[in-house]
Amino acid sequence: MGQMLGCVQVDQSTVAVKEQFGKFEEVLEPGCHCLPWCFGYQLAGTLSLRLQQLDVRCETKTKDNVFVNVVASIQYRALADKASDAFYKLSNTKEQIQAYVFDVIRASVPKLDLDSTFEQKDDIARAVENELEKAMSAYGFEIVQTLIVDIEPDAQVKRAMNEINAAARLRLAATEKAEAEKILQIKRAEGEAESKYLSGLGIARQRQAIVDGLRESVLAFSENVPGTSSKDVMDMVLVTQYFDTMKEIGASSKSSAVFIPHGPGAVKDIATQIRNGLLQGESASMS
Repeated sequence: MGQMLGCVQVDQSTVAVKEQFGKFEEVLEPGCHCLPWCFGYQLAGTLSLRLQQLDVRCETKTKDNVFVNVVASIQYRALADKASDAFYKLSNTKEQIQAYVFDVIRASVPKLDLDSTFEQKDDIARAVENELEKAMSAYGFEIVQTLIVDIEPDAQVKRAMNEINAAARLRLAATEKAEAEKILQIKRAEGEAESKYLSGLGIARQRQAIVDGLRESVLAFSENVPGTSSKDVMDMVLVTQYFDTMKEIGASSKSSAVFIPHGPGAVKDIATQIRNGLLQGESASMS
């Protein structure tokens, strides 16, 4: 009924193009408008002012000869004050935008290797946006945002990149493991060195205590037993140590024979025999 009376309705976020006898007349804002058809007025079409998105997939080659699919997302909208240009100047807006995206991506990506392409995707998006802004503003469109949402190399290239990454991580893990083993060996060696140092310190103190004890024993024996010399006391001490050594050798389960000096002429120098016996007893104990 409204069309018969020449009334049309323009929805919100939309503008309509009014013509008279095929000539552009004006842009109609949202609301109700009268178009008396008897005077040649008609509605040529409508144009949405909403934000629109176009996803463009472009295949190209990097500087290191790797083919990749670059996916760009273009967000754009028509300008209300240039609605006539947006309606009349372009027959297919999406194809026009796609052509510009192809041109910029295929001019930018071949200058970069694969790794740089991933690192500089923001620069690629900025180049696409700048080129589209200059081109599409003349046709009544505004480029709101341009995003490079994905860069997809060939499946074999992906696999090779993953293997390189895995090998690098394994090499790092091996290095860390070797470093840990090195630290353990150093700490173990430091512990052994400290242990040997303390053991040697204990032996030195033991020997010092023995020497001090022998000196005190000789002095005490000489004072309490008149007529004895230091040599007599030392001979007695050697005999005592000799029998202690023989006792230890006999108690050892690994010893099977003990060689001691014997013979009629050995009575001549008992001190010499005792010293020789002690030396041979210690040799048998160590074997």
